[in-house]
Amino acid sequence: MVAGKLDGKVALVTGGTSGIGAGAVRRLTEDGAKVIFTGSKKEPAEALCAETGAAFESHRVQDVEGWQKLSDRIRSEYGRLDIAFANAGMEAGDGSVEDVDVDNWNRIISVNQTGVMLTIQNAIRIMKDNAEGATGSIIVNSSMNAKLAMGNFVAYSVTKAAVLALAKSSAMHCGLSGYKIRVNSILPGVVATDMILNIMNAQPDPEAARGMYEGMHPMKRMAKVEEVAALVAFLASDEAAFISGADYSIDGAATAGTMGV
Repeated sequence: MVAGKLDGKVALVTGGTSGIGAGAVRRLTEDGAKVIFTGSKKEPAEALCAETGAAFESHRVQDVEGWQKLSDRIRSEYGRLDIAFANAGMEAGDGSVEDVDVDNWNRIISVNQTGVMLTIQNAIRIMKDNAEGATGSIIVNSSMNAKLAMGNFVAYSVTKAAVLALAKSSAMHCGLSGYKIRVNSILPGVVATDMILNIMNAQPDPEAARGMYEGMHPMKRMAKVEEVAALVAFLASDEAAFISGADYSIDGAATAGTMGV
């Protein structure tokens, strides 16, 4: 995408202090958007603001009351919202269906599922107030595990599948309501974020761990953060003006199928 394609647009990125979220903040600002991002990690947020010129709001997506403050800030400082990337998510404390703790199950659902719903809900409300009427693009970060569930991460797999239906339902609602607001999902495979690299390097055999992650994908590598951010930027742009209710796999063919004997 050519720099400047998002000039004049305002973007919100949830969970933007690291990983795919931080990559999206970088890409959207590079393409000309004014970006405000959320999260709870102050130091990396300050560094990202200094690097990109983006703005930071300390907020957790499951905090219902906090959405009003965030929405008020977007309206007062930017006067509009054109892009929302519902990226915040977690998997800590997950387990199999047999051993997952109910409190951890509820915590993961509150972030990965309710948090995404609140992001979409509040983004639509702000986008409806845009000067030219209800316009915008909302992108949901799902996962290849929406289609290829993990037996040892049941809550994560379930929530990532659920937000696909949430995005499609939201896309239908917006279209039938006469809003020019598009809602789509992306489904990344394993992405070479700092978190994943740290997990690999902490293993007794880091190279074997890398091989396991890379071997999940027929293309025999992990995705780059920049590649995922590029897909977000495309869906955010006017080039994707007739794309809504879609889900885009970016997983190196991991969920494309299986080989015969």
